[in-house]
Amino acid sequence: MDDEGENEFVSEQVNDIVKNAITKTLGSSQYQKDRVSAWSSQIIDECLKELTKVNKPFKYVVTCIIMQKNGSPMHTGLALHWDTKTDGTSCVQVGNDTMDCIATVFACMIELAERAIPDAATGAQA
Repeated sequence: MDDEGENEFVSEQVNDIVKNAITKTLGSSQYQKDRVSAWSSQIIDECLKELTKVNKPFKYVVTCIIMQKNGSPMHTGLALHWDTKTDGTSCVQVGNDTMDCIATVFACMIELAERAIPDAATGAQA
């Protein structure tokens, strides 16, 4: 595969996209429970929009958690069963003095097979 390196998952690039989406959405806002759902949706949408612009053959899934800082710890975890050579994950945490935001991106490579087109004269697959 000639373009193997071009299509690999680059976590640093994804981390930058996610950090920018969180910072753009939350800025210096203070925690407001009635805005958490909208913020989460906006962060996820922004991540997906920017990841699509990277133009790599991945199916992306993005999750986002926003939690008020109140002295309680926040723990997250994940378990993956996939091909570590083609798929990837990235988890970014950004916080301020009133809230923490954790966004996770899962990327599964999509293999695009060339579609066989029948030859008009013979009907045989090309």
